[in-house]
Amino acid sequence: MSVDTSLYAVNPVEGIIKLWRDSLHQVLDLYERKRGSLKVFFPILFGFFIFLNVACYWWAIYTAFPHYMMTHEAAHYIKLQIPVGFLGALFDSLSFFVTIWIIRRALASTRTSEYIFHLSLDLFIAILATFWVLFVFTFGGWMISLWETAPEQLAERSTKYTNRAIQAIQDPTGRENAKNIYFGLIMGVSAALPTILHIGLFVVSCVRSIIPETRKPDPTEEELN
Repeated sequence: MSVDTSLYAVNPVEGIIKLWRDSLHQVLDLYERKRGSLKVFFPILFGFFIFLNVACYWWAIYTAFPHYMMTHEAAHYIKLQIPVGFLGALFDSLSFFVTIWIIRRALASTRTSEYIFHLSLDLFIAILATFWVLFVFTFGGWMISLWETAPEQLAERSTKYTNRAIQAIQDPTGRENAKNIYFGLIMGVSAALPTILHIGLFVVSCVRSIIPETRKPDPTEEELN
């Protein structure tokens, strides 16, 4: 049996979009079949994001600012992993279900522009995650400082992290600013997972459109043949 390649030959863009839709539909179908009870799934999801956020936190610390752990503030950064893990997991878990809703809306759309528009909404989630990271380090660090010998003012801590973000934008090539940008990118890995998924499926769809042997036959085409 041969696969009908007329769609890919006449309109390769539409062919790629169709493959992209099919791949995303398979991912959504797999999620809905395997998820099970939400009461069981949500704690597992939340725990996964706690682990991922804490792992990213320590990866960023030891690759960007390892000297922090050799100062008197080491204990503070060890404690900071707690709000980083929990508050990060809260945002990621909620955004996960928003992403599922976005995927459903995208697959229900009839026009390619609507499909791409819905999936691009995940980029806004990634942008919001940047501000959430600033909030986590500001609010979480302030709460921890209340139990330390030198409590910080919330406003002062907020100003400090805001200034770091502004400096990084104004001079991204500066050594410390580059480290802060790198740190933020690592901390945003969990929030970027939906975008990575969409881009990955798009790339795979492009490859499948170029190499016919990698395309799975359409069930309707199989019935016709």
